Amino acid sequence: MRYFGKSCAIAVSAAAVTAGLFTLFSPSTAPVSAAVQDSPGRVAGKPDFNGIWEANNTANWDLQTHQARPMVPQPGLLPGSVVLAAPVLGLGSIGWVPGGLGIVEGEEIPYKPWAAARKKENLEHWMDRDPEIKCFQPGVPRAMYMPHPFQIIQGATKITMVFEFANTERTIHLNKMEPYPNTAYMGYSVGHWEGDTLVVNASNFTDATWFDRSGNFHSDALRVTERYTPAGKDVIHYEATIEDPQVFTRPWKISMPIYRRLEPNAELTDFRCVEMVEETLYGHLRKQQLVKHWEGQTMNVDITRKIPPGETVYDRYVSGNPPPAK
Repeated sequence: MRYFGKSCAIAVSAAAVTAGLFTLFSPSTAPVSAAVQDSPGRVAGKPDFNGIWEANNTANWDLQTHQARPMVPQPGLLPGSVVLAAPVLGLGSIGWVPGGLGIVEGEEIPYKPWAAARKKENLEHWMDRDPEIKCFQPGVPRAMYMPHPFQIIQGATKITMVFEFANTERTIHLNKMEPYPNTAYMGYSVGHWEGDTLVVNASNFTDATWFDRSGNFHSDALRVTERYTPAGKDVIHYEATIEDPQVFTRPWKISMPIYRRLEPNAELTDFRCVEMVEETLYGHLRKQQLVKHWEGQTMNVDITRKIPPGETVYDRYVSGNPPPAK
């Protein structure tokens, strides 16, 4: 009986190995292809964009290809050289804008002459004018490539995007909606699917947001057509066509990948910057100045606040609309 049991066990083991080998090498059980493994899931039959995402580029500094430069420059010792100006001198290497490749197709932003001059002024007065410094909601498409993650919550008729910066949100309406009666920092977005590509038409913007920290701007006539196409389950190929006949001579396009955050504990954290910029925006109105002096190892920094003259004290931003005709 023992011999029989042992033989039976050997026979069963041999059969199992044979079956395993047959399964492994059988042409009828080919492994799942990498393309299938990398394809996104589906929500209501469409690609599943749910998750936390973030761009990985320098577009928020400058949409176009650029070399490293001081955040705030002043002439250096040698002709043509630049160094960090007083507001950022203590930051050292951190005070320099990192160089990067552009995301503008063709590298050209087709400004009208008056707007090209305004863009140059914006860059020269970046610390006074950039709406990001003032914690304005970033607008579209800037929100998509800021150095902060954002979350997509996808349903069959609505897609919500929640951005870490300034606790900003936008809703993309996939169902029929009445025309939006107002303007907004993030505009008004209506979307539809073209196959597996989400196409979004965004309009009704204010004139108060920029495209980057280099002074690229728009008016309240801005219209943005976005295309979100899956390039795998963890990558979205993003395109945005920008139209603004008040500022640009023709439509132009940006494109870039956006990546899913894959950390198992990925989540958005609070960046409620309204309270962070209160002293920057309104400290000059205090009866007693709060921030006055800072001492470091190799430098002292003294701050003198000033109140702008006349009605300019109430200006919160420089409008992106054309100047009024004279």
